[in-house]
Formats: sequence, C-alpha cells, structure tokens
Amino acid sequence: MAPKPHRVLFERVSGYADEAAAYVRRRRVSRQPFARLYYRGGRAADHAADSAVGGELFVAAGRLIEVAGKRER
Repeated sequence: MAPKPHRVLFERVSGYADEAAAYVRRRRVSRQPFARLYYRGGRAADHAADSAVGGELFVAAGRLIEVAGKRER
C-alpha cells in the first residue's frame, strides 16, 4: 500500500529542515569574528579579531558604539 501523500510531503520537508539546521550548526561553529575595511576603489581587507590590526579595529568600533549609545534623542 502506498503512503499517504501528505506523509511523503511531510517527510521531505522534515528532511530539508534537518539539513538546514545541520548547515547552520556547522556554520556557527566555524564562524570567527573579523573586521572588514573597505577602501576607495572597491578594495576590501579582512582582519581577524586576534591580529594586532583587528584588535585595534574592534576597540575603536566598541568606542564608536559606546559614544553613539550616549546620544540624546
């Protein structure tokens, strides 16, 4: 006897959802913070958070966020 059509659809959607959840978990584990600088002319440079330049950029960004948060509304 053939399975009911809604069960086949449910199993297919569940399979896709499981694959998507696994992809997000893998991506979350491997993702590392970094700072990206964009220059005039379209060039971009990435700096890891544990590098000297990246550390300085993260400190500067934190200060900017702090100052922006104190703004009167």
